[in-house]
Amino acid sequence: MGKIVTKHLHLRYGDFHALKDVNISFEPKKITAIIGPSGCGKSTLLRVFNRMNDLIEGVRVDGEVLIDGRNILDPLMDLVALRKKVGMVFQRPNPFPLSIYENIVFGERIHGDGASRDELDGIVEHSLKSVLLWDELKDKLHASALSLSLEQKQRLCIARLIAVKPDVLLMDEPCSTLDPQATARIEELMRELKHSYTIMIVTHNMQQAARISDDAGFMLLGELIEFGNTVQIFTAPQDRRTEDYITGRYG
Repeated sequence: MGKIVTKHLHLRYGDFHALKDVNISFEPKKITAIIGPSGCGKSTLLRVFNRMNDLIEGVRVDGEVLIDGRNILDPLMDLVALRKKVGMVFQRPNPFPLSIYENIVFGERIHGDGASRDELDGIVEHSLKSVLLWDELKDKLHASALSLSLEQKQRLCIARLIAVKPDVLLMDEPCSTLDPQATARIEELMRELKHSYTIMIVTHNMQQAARISDDAGFMLLGELIEFGNTVQIFTAPQDRRTEDYITGRYG
């Protein structure tokens, strides 16, 4: 069984049927890309996995979403624990208006058991090393996180997630505000991180999906049209709609 599995997943915003009978299995420690035109349900699907859609009035979700075999749609699900296990990186980096150090230990201070200063220092060092920022920032830990470059802010946001020891990283267009060089470096970071985490990325950039993902899914109007190995999806798609999208006939 995959790390994350959806079974007959439907999601409605009021009368709008945003996700239609989505059945998909995400393998552990791989990068899976979800592609498709704007408004097809990509980001909605991503937000199912940490129940962020719950914050929207009138949302209704049916079916099952299993993470490590447990249905996270269970009304008794501990959402704080879920969102610690399943972290999310957004399009625009969103560091807190605090120091670099305090950004990274924020989750530990809220959810932890009163870690010592040495333990917090260790979390900061490990997290920044994981995103290849330690050498750049180790002498600036008490500077404002808002003073960083866009790429550094996005890396910091990933480090902030890593600090609370998630299993899954959800990335919603994580490079859309970055220049090509910064995008390439974030992509390289994602390749490194997949050795430790299961990563899902929503991207409108098909070249990016082809470059970095192991598996890919194509969505259209709330339906998962096709899912499989990325090379197969991009070179020999089984569905004409997938081929039309990838070759630029629409979208």
